[in-house]
Amino acid sequence: MNVKALIKSMRLRTLPLSLAGVVCGGLLAAGRYDGNDWGLALVMLTACALQVLSNLSNEMGDHLSGVDGEGREGPNYSMADDGLTVGQMWHAINAMVVVCCVSGLAMTWVSGSPWWIILVGAAAIWAATHYTLGKNPYGYRGLGDLFVFIFFGLVSVLGSYFVIAHTVDFKPWLILPAVGMGLLSVAVLNVNNIRDMATDEGLRRTVPLRIGERRAKWYQTALVVGGAACFLLQFMPVAVLFWFVFALPVAGLCLHLAMVWRFEGRRLDPALPLLVFSSFLLALFYATILH
Repeated sequence: MNVKALIKSMRLRTLPLSLAGVVCGGLLAAGRYDGNDWGLALVMLTACALQVLSNLSNEMGDHLSGVDGEGREGPNYSMADDGLTVGQMWHAINAMVVVCCVSGLAMTWVSGSPWWIILVGAAAIWAATHYTLGKNPYGYRGLGDLFVFIFFGLVSVLGSYFVIAHTVDFKPWLILPAVGMGLLSVAVLNVNNIRDMATDEGLRRTVPLRIGERRAKWYQTALVVGGAACFLLQFMPVAVLFWFVFALPVAGLCLHLAMVWRFEGRRLDPALPLLVFSSFLLALFYATILH
């Protein structure tokens, strides 16, 4: 197997997004309870493994359906460049499923979490592999936004918090970042779908294709502004000093929106990592301050 091609298909630049929610929830829990460091490490490993599994499965699904054909606006990945065969990609996907299972079980055992956490992990594996794979992938029916909000937002933040704390504090300082992380994660998917509108037409029905490009950009603006507001609302009544801490990620989000409104097609591709990195910093700074 071509290792370089496999790493390319893993799309490692997306890992900060998968880590943002679990780092946020884990740090918030560790600051209030006697957390298990190994438990937090395994939560992060499991999140990364699920993200890689999702990336590999998405490439396979798009390749088999023809979405990643000629004229694709986004970057070409290994299967489109003949770097990996269908058989090799299946081997990689199956290997990552095993990694997710082993890591998730180890996380459950080390942290002393209840058995039903395993069911949540199984649901996450299903969601990671069925966005574009399977007989009726939910990503092709415009349901990706809902699943991303649930798993990258609510499950990511609240789940990692529960693994460390063995409870969930239904307080604004925990619920707001969970919602905020969900909105920003949906924004990552949405801008990706705006970029690919031309090549997705007729092959799948994403939200931008359902509502049109202009409305999709307004939707993107609402997601980014709403997500950032969820993190910043906690600091409204306190010293202005905290606002300076968030200046860098907020500036990144503003630049991202400027790019979304100015560009289209493949010129939107640089807006993706900018949004991912800014979202990660926002979640990290939030959790660090409240840790």
